[in-house]
Amino acid sequence: MEAERSSADRLADLYDRYHARVLAFCLLRAEESAAEEVAGETFLIAWRKLSSLPDPPLPWLLGVARNLLRKQYGAQMRRNLLEQRLAVLSDHRDQQEWDVAEHVVAREAAVAALAQLPERHTEALVLVAWHGLSPAEAGKVVGCSATTFSVRLHRARKALAKKLEFLERTSAPARRENAVPPVAGRRAARQEV
Repeated sequence: MEAERSSADRLADLYDRYHARVLAFCLLRAEESAAEEVAGETFLIAWRKLSSLPDPPLPWLLGVARNLLRKQYGAQMRRNLLEQRLAVLSDHRDQQEWDVAEHVVAREAAVAALAQLPERHTEALVLVAWHGLSPAEAGKVVGCSATTFSVRLHRARKALAKKLEFLERTSAPARRENAVPPVAGRRAARQEV
């Protein structure tokens, strides 16, 4: 009875500490109902393997969730859902206030660039940037060594930079046409109205 109690407490603690992060990981790749189902199944598997969980357990939990998601959905569907979720984070004020010349990358361009990357690049970037995993932890999630994951991450960052540069070059003429005029020009434009 005491062993059952401590197992239940350990599972409850594991769930309380990591469920939100596992669910967030799943929501990037699946619809809400499917993500909740996968997150729940991840903790069911964790309960079955409670005595042999690694420390820290988050990379292992994300690896289990990743494998479950892989069984349910193809790479294209995950990429499309990620693009939609990230697009929701941007609104018209962001697009008006942010200035690339001030070293701020527009979310719209970042979303477009990220959506055009292969799944392996997107996954590497999201695990490190969004979930805050180290290369060693992220390597455990995807089933490779820290060194191999670091190489993947380097390639993903290069691919993202290249895609952002391409989008910047192709969208520059459109931005110049829609550019806000200098201060004197704005005053003249207000006086005309």
